[in-house]
Amino acid sequence: MKAILVREHGGPEVLKLEELPDPKAAADQVVVRLRAVGVNPVDVYIRSGAYARKPALPFIPGSDAAGDIEALGSNVANNGYKVGDRVFIHGTAAEHTQGHYGGAYAERAACRLDHIYRLPAAISYGQGAAMGVPYATAYRALFHRASTKPGETILVHGATGGVGLAAVQIATAHGIRVLGTGGSDKGLQAVRESGADAVFNHTAPNYLDEIMKATGGRGVDVVLEMAAHINLDKDLGLLALRGRIVVIGNRGRVEIDARQAMGKDATILGMTLFNISDPDMASINSYMTTGLANGTLKPVVGREFPLADAAKAQDAVMAGGALGKIVLLP
Repeated sequence: MKAILVREHGGPEVLKLEELPDPKAAADQVVVRLRAVGVNPVDVYIRSGAYARKPALPFIPGSDAAGDIEALGSNVANNGYKVGDRVFIHGTAAEHTQGHYGGAYAERAACRLDHIYRLPAAISYGQGAAMGVPYATAYRALFHRASTKPGETILVHGATGGVGLAAVQIATAHGIRVLGTGGSDKGLQAVRESGADAVFNHTAPNYLDEIMKATGGRGVDVVLEMAAHINLDKDLGLLALRGRIVVIGNRGRVEIDARQAMGKDATILGMTLFNISDPDMASINSYMTTGLANGTLKPVVGREFPLADAAKAQDAVMAGGALGKIVLLP
């Protein structure tokens, strides 16, 4: 099979398209022929060696994908899956087994049963590959970290990317009032269509004033922040009393006025998806499966790249103005 292999940490040039042996399913695994693969910013951090968790070299990047079951392990026959079933993957393949290197940037992956979920017929492979990390991140930020409640108001600061749109959809489904920002008319339209109650162009000079006006001057209860190195100090000024900020994305140091946090009893919460417990992840994945089936969750695919262009896809996922999910097509 063709796969992207990383033999050393570094820039996009270390993403090499190679020919590798097809994976074999262990007893409790299935082999999935991948049709679409999700590209996430965390893939870039891991590739560069800048992330806290580093897989052993060499490795195949990626954790999200969708495709068709191609082979079943010996213990899988009675677990409700069969060859040809459409599934999406969150957690990817077994690592460093069968002479294989794990990961989703490939034509095939050997997957544990607790990493695969049924993909409804109405949902495309690209949309399935857009689930995993973005939706799990958004859910954990909203409920596990910020403890957001129905009736509260949240600001998704940078709502046009994969995590942002996921957060808008999940929050809307839970009776939470959603304000979202973006930098383009097309992006803001996608945020509206995902269910936001109001949208704001964060390139406009007065957009912070407009957000406060939309809350009647009270402020927002929760901010989901995708670029804390730019916005964290601004977020403190937008909070209501006892408001919470969840830092989902950050690319550098930032200076804040801590008095703003003091006066509002505000809380700044960091998060990474990889700190989550297995039971919490299982509950999120069950929610994602149900949300896809009932139409509550509608992943947006922004751009598609062939597998060979993985470096271009990773550059695109880190560029400003992202719209929806970027996927690879093996």
